[in-house]
Amino acid sequence: MKKAGSAVKKHLLTSISYMLPLIVASGLLIAIGNLMGGKQVTNLAQMNFPNAMTTLGVLGMGLLPSFIAGYIGYSIADRPGIAPGFLSGQIASFLGAGFLGGIIGGFISGYITLGIKKIKVPKWASGLMPMLIVPTVTSIFTALIMFFLLGSPLTAATSALNHFITGLDRSQRALYGFLIGLIGCADFGGAISKIPNLICDGLLLDGIKGPEGIKVLAAMVPPFGIAGSYLFAKLFHKKIYTKREVETIEVAFPMGCCMITEGVIPIAMNDLLRTLPCTWIGCGITGMISYAWGNESSVPSGGIFVIPAMSKPLVAIIALVVGSLVTGILLAIIKRPLTDEQVNGSPEKEDENEEDVDLSGIDFQ
Repeated sequence: MKKAGSAVKKHLLTSISYMLPLIVASGLLIAIGNLMGGKQVTNLAQMNFPNAMTTLGVLGMGLLPSFIAGYIGYSIADRPGIAPGFLSGQIASFLGAGFLGGIIGGFISGYITLGIKKIKVPKWASGLMPMLIVPTVTSIFTALIMFFLLGSPLTAATSALNHFITGLDRSQRALYGFLIGLIGCADFGGAISKIPNLICDGLLLDGIKGPEGIKVLAAMVPPFGIAGSYLFAKLFHKKIYTKREVETIEVAFPMGCCMITEGVIPIAMNDLLRTLPCTWIGCGITGMISYAWGNESSVPSGGIFVIPAMSKPLVAIIALVVGSLVTGILLAIIKRPLTDEQVNGSPEKEDENEEDVDLSGIDFQ
């Protein structure tokens, strides 16, 4: 069971890594178009530059189920799994099953492909297997399963999820916003964070943009909060970071501005028991404020540079600042003060250890 779970996670993370450039590019195109007054159009006569940017971004987002399914299929069965995977993603789009249908379709087509690849065929047919037989037969079986067996349940499940999220009142949105923010930065952009962030991207595809706003803002809280803790501690003459950690903070902060959370991992690893709870609380508060007061983002990435494109930029700024301040203040309070030797890396202690070595008894003759 554990091995199967690891395999599922591996295939899902592979698809996410291929899908992220599509999401980022499409989201930024929508933002560029919207900032210039563009809208999605279906008639070439209405096309101008702002409309072209928005329309292309929307079309790119529409590829999300196919990208998820196609690259899950690729991860499971290599190149023969790509075409059936993309086709299963198109089925998910047809059914209105969104990213959830894409994930399920990708695994169905991928494992069917893997099974068909193992079938022994005559020598004359072996050359046709990867290009013709495997993709075609897999696509037929996948279509039968998804259209006639899973179609209605997938559509109903997606519709129920969307109705549930859109039906939340402010207090409920605050709770769910806290949870999304906390889990979304649980391991600073690692495997745990990628799953809820994928869900946010999938909801964006269905026109639900609130969770995407949480994802963008919460990702910046750990680097901003840790940088703030250094400033707060310095203000009260408390040394809580070594010189090497301060150098890391100086790099992590600008990375955080671009929504790259991973820069704080070296600092967090030195004091996980204190750093993790503080960043989780800060990220949760950011998500709570953003979601409860209706902030939304149609752009899935970009950090502080996409805040002007959010539905409520002022709410986004307040959420980001408050969450970062909470993280910074908590860290400044609970982290242990360091001695000057610890701050500087204890070079004097290393010299003393070297002087204590007695070489008088060594004979080199």
